[in-house]
Amino acid sequence: MSAASGAPRMSWARAREAAFGAADPRPATRVALRDAVGRVLAEPVLALCDVPHYASSAMDGWAVRGPGPWVLRGAARDASALEPNEAREIVTGGLIPSGAEAVLRSEVGEVAADGGDAGAPVLRSTVTPWAGQHIRPRGEEFARGEVGIEAGVRLNPAHIAVAAACGVDDVEVLARGRVSLVFTGDEVVTHGIPAPGTVRDSFGPQLPAFVELLGGEVAAQARIGDDHDALVGALLAGASTSDVVITTGGTGDSSADHLRGALERLGAGILIDGVAMRPGGPSLLARLDDGRLLIGLPGNPLAAMMGLLTLAAPALAALGGRGMPELSRIRLGAPMAAGRGETRLVPFRLVDGRAQPSGFTGSAMLRGLADASGVLLCADGGAEVGDEVEFVPLPWV
Repeated sequence: MSAASGAPRMSWARAREAAFGAADPRPATRVALRDAVGRVLAEPVLALCDVPHYASSAMDGWAVRGPGPWVLRGAARDASALEPNEAREIVTGGLIPSGAEAVLRSEVGEVAADGGDAGAPVLRSTVTPWAGQHIRPRGEEFARGEVGIEAGVRLNPAHIAVAAACGVDDVEVLARGRVSLVFTGDEVVTHGIPAPGTVRDSFGPQLPAFVELLGGEVAAQARIGDDHDALVGALLAGASTSDVVITTGGTGDSSADHLRGALERLGAGILIDGVAMRPGGPSLLARLDDGRLLIGLPGNPLAAMMGLLTLAAPALAALGGRGMPELSRIRLGAPMAAGRGETRLVPFRLVDGRAQPSGFTGSAMLRGLADASGVLLCADGGAEVGDEVEFVPLPWV
């Protein structure tokens, strides 16, 4: 039941769809290459030049023309053309002189001090180089105008190097939903071992990283006590710099829970007032008067993480112009007990190719999630060994 209205909570599947449908995609944006790792390309990267953009040596040695022996001419950086049976010293990556047919490795050549034309040194080798040997041709990887990286790719450091080689300075990437985080609670301590009656903050160190893994961008963070006016002020902040506000705690109806009162005072509309899931049932989704979404997470750590996967993951995917996060299926290696009319979300480990449900599933427990392979979705009727069930993939697995 909803904590505020007594109405039935929304089903897990419907809540997820509703969260996805509540967010509109933000426009794509351009970012510098140094900021692009982990971002998803909105447009393909095209080679602005041939890659490589000049023919170069793959070895230290000599650029040669003809079968040899060769008269050494010019310095290593000399740009003049080679004539037949001439050679020039060259280093790896060096520009191949016009007329050169191959590169002779330094290990297989020997230079005589004289004996050439006008006393010039002569290069001899027992190896006859073949045409193109140890030469990296111009355009060997990409021709100018060719697609270097396809749209839709999540960029890794190697992609950044490819884009740079293609002459690109910045790339068009899908947007990220901008998130303001509001941590609440008088009993929360941020350092050391908490005294009885207080709890160590588990949200501050991990929630920003979790949001980033879900495709969001943390724009602001605030920490307040259990105070109505302070919460209203925190929700009003950042209206122009965030798309979503995520709060922790305060989703119940006790005297210390102020979220619903703050939403009413701000004229917000509650879209999801609780989800029929365990843990995380008190999670809610609202629309603030300024158009931003608000996702209210319960104060217990595992419950909050399940709320994040259920509501925030779809909303952030929609804001980023991506599709609904997909579910997967796996067979159970152990039975799951029947529920109480809601979807049970149970972290599991992969053991011998099957899902082994965690025994640490209390709302305040994070041990099971910390080493989980994913989160099982168990319907009200439970499931038996060998049954195939859906699961939510974790963004860090």
